[in-house]
Amino acid sequence: MTGYRIRPATVDDAAVILRFIRELADYENALSEVAATEESVAASLFGEGSVSYAAICETEDGEPAGSAVWFKTYSTWQSKNGLYLEDLYVTPAHRGGGVGKMLLRYLARLAIEQDCSRFEWSVLDWNEPAIRVYDAIGAEPQTEWLRYRLTGDRLKQFAEG
Repeated sequence: MTGYRIRPATVDDAAVILRFIRELADYENALSEVAATEESVAASLFGEGSVSYAAICETEDGEPAGSAVWFKTYSTWQSKNGLYLEDLYVTPAHRGGGVGKMLLRYLARLAIEQDCSRFEWSVLDWNEPAIRVYDAIGAEPQTEWLRYRLTGDRLKQFAEG
């Protein structure tokens, strides 16, 4: 696809990544849940000991069009790392033109280069535009697994015993 390029994000992209995080959360009706700041994004993605990564898709003129944030997982059965896509975001002005697919392909290539056994992500069940893209690229929904989560007070209470 011409007109766009993808590059690894740097600490200088923290503000853009935070903007995308907030826009995605707003799209998902969860903006009030975002606690991230520019400083926390910079520290968590680019600080010492970071286990997360990001890439920026931009136009040839340098306008940010989208981003991806991911981290490595591990499969005991395969005894290999996997790549887990935490966030994929494309700005409204650039949706429908293949930017999301371009970011997914970038990560798929990265997974292959790094000998990952899997490339996985989650999607909200009502996000039909995203689901259509994922179906179109041949991804398969994993219906036999349920995700569980502990956060906030419940996490603290459980940890305290």
